[in-house]
Amino acid sequence: MATRPLVSVFNTAGERDGEVAFPAVFNVPIRPDVVQFVHDNMAKNKRQAYAVNVDAGHQTSAESWGTGRAVSRIPRVQGGGTQRSGQGAFGNMCRGGRMFAPTKVWRKWHKRINLNQRRYATTSALAASAVVPLVMARGHRTSGIEELPLVIADDFETIKKTRDAYKSMEKLGLSEDVDKAKDSKKIRRGKGKMRNRRYVKRRGPLVIYSDENAGIKFAVRNLTGVDTCHVSRLNLLQLAPGGHMGRLCVWTKSAFAQLDTIYGTHSEPSSSKNKSLGKSAYTLPKSMMTNPDIGRIINSDEVQSVVNAAKEPTAFKSNKNKPNPLKNTEALAALNPYAATFKKMEADAAAAKADKKRAGKLSKEQKATKKAKRVHKPTGRAFYENMNRDQEASDEE
Repeated sequence: MATRPLVSVFNTAGERDGEVAFPAVFNVPIRPDVVQFVHDNMAKNKRQAYAVNVDAGHQTSAESWGTGRAVSRIPRVQGGGTQRSGQGAFGNMCRGGRMFAPTKVWRKWHKRINLNQRRYATTSALAASAVVPLVMARGHRTSGIEELPLVIADDFETIKKTRDAYKSMEKLGLSEDVDKAKDSKKIRRGKGKMRNRRYVKRRGPLVIYSDENAGIKFAVRNLTGVDTCHVSRLNLLQLAPGGHMGRLCVWTKSAFAQLDTIYGTHSEPSSSKNKSLGKSAYTLPKSMMTNPDIGRIINSDEVQSVVNAAKEPTAFKSNKNKPNPLKNTEALAALNPYAATFKKMEADAAAAKADKKRAGKLSKEQKATKKAKRVHKPTGRAFYENMNRDQEASDEE
């Protein structure tokens, strides 16, 4: 994203009242994968340990009957006179038994996240809050806001009344998003209603201030969905609720001006975020590429002047349409150029034979074969007649 050198500052009446330098933290790479990973692990650190009762499923005087009774070895409830008598107990397969692998409170609930990863996620979430499409994609109403990031004069921090804070937000174009969050409050579905989580609501603007005793944190705390945060304690769970970047942030001028000091710039490290054990101070992450437009790089004159010329694509010949040489004359001629001559010779020989036959001219071999048939014909007939006479004689006997 092309950044601008200055950002407008608005007063509580919604009018432009000066400008402030654009902090370098808004130019860091936007990494949704890092933000989602860090958010998921940070959210796990607020969980409360839960477990089933250690005695659940074992509050009965059941004992196994042992072997020899044609029943399984599972412990059986003692006593008699009720349906419960003789039923299986203790096992996870039994009615009223314990669960398999009962949950314990000493499970590993908390997750450690690398410090640099947490800072990377926070800076990415801050950079995303200045991109209007990402803010709109998150569901915030920005049609009445003149400029993002929205910076307000320090007088906004001194407001202590909720009605005064709402009036200032209305003049700055934030009332639509505040009303959206207010109208979204509804009763939660499911059993969370009875577990101190009765209502759900959407998130509204995040007000970021710099004065520890600022009255604005008391003024907006009664506005549904509006959160506050000190600039030195920016929280990823607030900057990217649900792991989704693009929270609508409202900055006071003094808080906005402190970002370069807190996070540093691309040329100077941070003055407040120093690493432990004598290591160097924190520096903002940089993009691997200064120009991510790959098409523009490849098609540039500098690259095209040294690359090889484009090659013609090789036509792919599929075996699916390969002709059969036994049926296709052209395919046979390509494999055997003599095939056409041989075929013509066979055709000529067959035609000459047919002409001879039609003319009654027989070869010597044909004549000899015909003569032999005439010689053997009477002998064969006599043999057949003698065979018939012998058969009739045997039948009469």
